[in-house]
Amino acid sequence: MSKTLNGAQIMCEALIAEGVDVMFGYPGGAIMPFYHALPEYPQLRHVLVRHEQAAGHAAEGYARTSGKVGVCVATSGPGATNLVTALADAMMDSVPIVAITGQVASSMIGKDAFQETDVTGITQPITKHNYLVTDINDLPRVFKEAFHIARTGRPGPVLIDVAKDVQQARAEFAYPAEVDLPGYRPTYDGNSRQIREAAALIATAERPLLMAGRGVLIANAHFELRELVEKTGIPVITTLLGISAIPEDHPLALGMPGMHGWVHVNRAIQQCDLLISVGARFDDRVTGKLDTFARHAKIIHIDIDPAEISKNVYADVPIVGDARSVLSALIAAVEPRDCAAWLQQVREMQATRSQKQYKNDSGLFRPHDVYAELTRIVRGAARFVTDVGQHQMWAAQLIDYLQPHSHITSGGLGTMGFALPAGVGVQIACPDEEVWVIAGDGGWQMNIQELATVVQEGLPLKMAIINNGFLGMVRQWQELFHERRYSATPMWSPDFIKVADAYGIPGLRIDSAAGVAAAIHTARGTRGPFLLEFVVEREVNVYPMVAPGASISEMFEEPAATEPVAIK
Repeated sequence: MSKTLNGAQIMCEALIAEGVDVMFGYPGGAIMPFYHALPEYPQLRHVLVRHEQAAGHAAEGYARTSGKVGVCVATSGPGATNLVTALADAMMDSVPIVAITGQVASSMIGKDAFQETDVTGITQPITKHNYLVTDINDLPRVFKEAFHIARTGRPGPVLIDVAKDVQQARAEFAYPAEVDLPGYRPTYDGNSRQIREAAALIATAERPLLMAGRGVLIANAHFELRELVEKTGIPVITTLLGISAIPEDHPLALGMPGMHGWVHVNRAIQQCDLLISVGARFDDRVTGKLDTFARHAKIIHIDIDPAEISKNVYADVPIVGDARSVLSALIAAVEPRDCAAWLQQVREMQATRSQKQYKNDSGLFRPHDVYAELTRIVRGAARFVTDVGQHQMWAAQLIDYLQPHSHITSGGLGTMGFALPAGVGVQIACPDEEVWVIAGDGGWQMNIQELATVVQEGLPLKMAIINNGFLGMVRQWQELFHERRYSATPMWSPDFIKVADAYGIPGLRIDSAAGVAAAIHTARGTRGPFLLEFVVEREVNVYPMVAPGASISEMFEEPAATEPVAIK
């Protein structure tokens, strides 16, 4: 049954029809009619962020953990352009969000009106699709399509730009039951012949390896992943965004590959004769120099996005489809086997470098001391949201992730300032769970204003700053590749504990390894939010490391040598 509503009310009705219960936004002139209608819909929770970029990242964090489409809202002009970084981040990492922006009145579009920007033009390369709505009758269809596009196939961000007069106009409202997008038909089920070919390769491979990417987590295919590898005995490596696709204490889990991956994992890639990539796009941080990557291996590439197949690494068996569906078909197609000899070979390589069994004999307070205690105390019972930089790599390397979706970070875009607002979204999606935000002193200051959102929403976030007084990863590159010229990387910071106190958040500063465990226990024992600042040794590097442009067969190991270690 249809009813007469204004455009803003239609937008709210559409959000409810799509199952939205929370959104992150910041009001302004061109989106004001929508905010005027919002109190009429108490089932729609609005979280007021302090910057529109944070709204986008919060929507990302919410989407990554809830399984729903994240929603963010901004006004026209600077409000819309402030969303750009978050939209690009979501596009790179395949995160389903719908961004709603206000636009100047239809009659003013193209006339350089106050706070007018061509946001659909600006965001065309960094959204899966976008819309400019200048006719109220298009609103129901556009919202239906936008949510469908965002959540299906390879997920991603969709932007809806709604002219202000459209929000104020009135029309009969009826929400469409289905979408009609003839040109958009994602493939979910893999080709049966190619699945048989993949099964045949798995049956004959002597040194197979499976690489799990974020696509496994998007498809909620972690159970199928475990069933397949347990049936075949194939060892598993996880990309940065694939971390938590398999519990890290699983007997077949090896760890992370690539630029800051483990030596034994990169060795395994270079020695394997079959590499099965599931929901990963062969990012340059994984492959290193492409023409040296996995040279002895046949490649099975499983991905829902056909554009990724053979884009970077040639696929001998390309399978387009949803990770869960394809893995299920592979489970049925393969015969039980084991790869015990191959696994033992990799474990022997690992035993020579037991990186996670960290022991600090230096007498200095190193970041590793923090991660060792977090892993020991939390024991996989929390979700960790990390920013970008050295602390991010240490968190990926050293924390044990035992549950799916327990590692949330910015991968493809590498966005500093991601962690705190994304943590807001994660905590709102998981209100009864323990959530840790980890950031460096640089990234922390990029969205520090979201401490106000944490307090206003009553979120019990546990927050840790790894403070080394540098833009740490840039400094590391300057040390190793730019003659130790520390240009613009030493960083002065405010007293973070006093800043937190000004927001009403308690905190502790820790400057020695001896104080780490007690501080973590204090933070966990506090009902509300808590900030820990760890003032660590300033010039500690992330190892292992593959130099930019180098082969993953060549890695620097700690202590840094003048020549990289060959791992043929």
